[in-house]
Amino acid sequence: MTTPRTTTTQMDREAFKRQVRAELETLLEEVADAVDNAPAGRIIRDSEEKVRDAFAEFRRKTFEQALQKKVNAAEAAFPPSGQQGHWKEETA
Repeated sequence: MTTPRTTTTQMDREAFKRQVRAELETLLEEVADAVDNAPAGRIIRDSEEKVRDAFAEFRRKTFEQALQKKVNAAEAAFPPSGQQGHWKEETA
């Protein structure tokens, strides 16, 4: 049994991809540095954890940014609470 999917506001995917691409470049530099700076005979041992940690941080940041873009899109779809409707309290 599948659950019905509700329509939600979409994030700005192009902005998200631009942001992540910039961070991907940094990640790739970190990986290259870790491998290049490891001594001969210990490349895997001395670089593997650094590379794993760099990818874990990239994954965390990427997911966090995607969630934030989604929240921003949802917030932009609704006016601030003070501007919803034109209800005025009448005084006698």
